[in-house]
Amino acid sequence: MVFHLMPQRLAFHPLAFALVAILASPLSLAQQVDPAISPGPADQNNPQNPADPRHHDKNDPHADDLGRVEVTASPIGNPLAKPVSVLAGEKLDEARAGNLGDTISTIPGVQSSNFGAGVGRPIIRGMDGPRVAVMSNGMATQDVSTVSQDHSPAVEPFLADQIEVLKGPSTLLFGSGAIGGAVNVVDGRIPEAPIANGIQGRAELRYDTVSHGNTGMFRLDGGGSHFALHADGVRRDDGDYAIPHGTQANSYVRTGTGSLGASWLGDWGFVGLNVSRYLDNYGNPGEPGEPGVQGSGVHLQMRQDRYELRGGLPKLWNGGGLKFSFAHTDYNHVEFEGATPGTTFFKKANEGRAEGSFDLAGWKSALGVQASDSSFRAIGEEAFISPTTTHAVGVFAVTKRSWKPIDVELGVRGDDVRSRTSDGLSAKFHPLSASMGASWKFAQGWRLNLNLDHAERAPAEEELFANGPHIATLAFERGSPALKREASNQADLGVKYFSPRFDISGNVYANRVNGFIYLADTSETWFWAEGGRDLPVRQWTQANARFRGAEADATWHLTPDKDYRWDLRLYGDMVRATLANGDNLPRIAPSRLGAQLHFEQGAWRASLGAVQVDAQNRVAPGETATPGYTSVDAHAAYHVDDGGLSWEIFADGRNLTNQVQRVHTSFLKDEVVLPGRAFSIGVRAYF
Repeated sequence: MVFHLMPQRLAFHPLAFALVAILASPLSLAQQVDPAISPGPADQNNPQNPADPRHHDKNDPHADDLGRVEVTASPIGNPLAKPVSVLAGEKLDEARAGNLGDTISTIPGVQSSNFGAGVGRPIIRGMDGPRVAVMSNGMATQDVSTVSQDHSPAVEPFLADQIEVLKGPSTLLFGSGAIGGAVNVVDGRIPEAPIANGIQGRAELRYDTVSHGNTGMFRLDGGGSHFALHADGVRRDDGDYAIPHGTQANSYVRTGTGSLGASWLGDWGFVGLNVSRYLDNYGNPGEPGEPGVQGSGVHLQMRQDRYELRGGLPKLWNGGGLKFSFAHTDYNHVEFEGATPGTTFFKKANEGRAEGSFDLAGWKSALGVQASDSSFRAIGEEAFISPTTTHAVGVFAVTKRSWKPIDVELGVRGDDVRSRTSDGLSAKFHPLSASMGASWKFAQGWRLNLNLDHAERAPAEEELFANGPHIATLAFERGSPALKREASNQADLGVKYFSPRFDISGNVYANRVNGFIYLADTSETWFWAEGGRDLPVRQWTQANARFRGAEADATWHLTPDKDYRWDLRLYGDMVRATLANGDNLPRIAPSRLGAQLHFEQGAWRASLGAVQVDAQNRVAPGETATPGYTSVDAHAAYHVDDGGLSWEIFADGRNLTNQVQRVHTSFLKDEVVLPGRAFSIGVRAYF
């Protein structure tokens, strides 16, 4: 790999590769289709083009529903009772943003943190940070985004084939870091099956007006029936973005990432390797520096190298097989104050996972083991955590069975987590989690789902061992090695309905968390000499807490059985989170209610929507409230199939009414607002 991180620019630039990939695509390969791996023949009512994997029957309103998409994060097939959402196909294309949180924030129950355009970590049902696992192909990204809200996850949404969101406790599959949910980005960097036509790829170029920025990406997969190669790359170069009354200083983002992968394939399964590098350079708009002085603000430069091995033996025995994966990650980032390096964060991690699936007396089941070993250290003035090593091992079992019309899912997991600092502090935990779910198809098209979860979480390194100034949050943080396990008990009741006219899903949930870990204000202060101010001292502590909320998503197919489609979507969510003493928890996302009208005919599709974000006045002691706002968005695209090449020209508009929008979940909500009116145009191609 030959990517180099420059002080102000990223040398890797795949825009040219994207154009070359499009122009060099061998269109004649469209006539060399292997019938064993190609889609079925096209007809007048259902035009198919193997170049574009997003193609589906335009007359099928459910083509993008969960039942048609495999949830790769589950070893026993798509969960029927669990609240799961998947972004894929055209819906994912319309939602793609420069960070993961913004990309999936239109899913009910999911919102995003914010530290400027460069940072957006998912928040699920009011929980974030070390309670929400962010994964790449089922493995932890192993960055340091849980340590501080100004740290970005090292994952690129523009390369995703699909993004899976598991709402509610997902500790059974992914450990205690998923007590609030999990987000899995599936990118296909290790091919698992032969490549249709011998070669496939996609490329995209886009430009946006709000930051005068551009993003380019390419992906190329090729090979035969026994061997496959993969290459991809993304380059993003966004300047400071415009806001309704000016420019948000120091909000630029420059990202470059790329990977190479190869797989050995056969009827027996696959084994593959991938090597990737992720580079990121973004400003902290909360500390923009001296006005008019280029590069004087606080900015962060990140590099992550990742090496992955993954394999699958699906027919190793009757009724099941084996899947395994291993990843080594080498991560660092430097926080600059102007041109001067401030603090450098380092993390090295190894993670392995193996799971075997089998059928036993009608139960579809899986047994698995997951182990990880990581070392973390920080050097510099903001090194508020001592160097720490963490070892974790977990074993799990999940199973499901169907008795028409009832499906039952069960699971259990136990973990051993041990952490030790360089100055002799240590802690060990044995989280134990269990889950039971049932789905009842009580009428045609209707399902009623019930999930009961007990999930436990081991405290994170910063919660245990912090002891120093954390400038990103403008506080002096103290951890506590005496913290106990966090235990969540959640009940989730959901309903789903599918018919030719309506798609409806909704959930209500209540979650009691014993020993909820949070930062509590103390009466002490600490003088920050460089900043010339007193910082509040905050202590990681525990108290019981309650989370409860609801989310719903309904689509009305207005024109069934027509050669065009009009769909009306309504969606919304709400969450309340309080401590046992009645105080509100801080930075809890406000309620939302949205609507979208979608049109599709022939080569055209378009949508217009608005979401009302309520004011958040239910705030923690000492926390400021945020006003509500309405965001109006629009999308349009024109699609052309030409032999083995599919083109799409698109235009998006966001915040069309140019409203001031503040993100209540952000530490910077009083200083930083979201971008103003923004338009983006671009072209994407599949071959």
